[in-house]
Amino acid sequence: MPNKKEPTFEEKLLELEALVRKMEEGSMPLQDTLAAYEEGMRLSKQLTAELDGAEKRMLELSGGQTSPMEDAP
Repeated sequence: MPNKKEPTFEEKLLELEALVRKMEEGSMPLQDTLAAYEEGMRLSKQLTAELDGAEKRMLELSGGQTSPMEDAP
């Protein structure tokens, strides 16, 4: 059985946006809304973790510099 490819950051973000749009319409049954909310929270946590990791990596690559202008005269 082939492994499922992990969705990209962008794919997860699009999925989260679609869930939010569906919930905002207000036409989903309560049980479906709760399931969508749960899935949205899971995606949100994954996206936040990915962003935190990217920020950490950028800080490592820049030697801890938070702004390109930080050392500018």
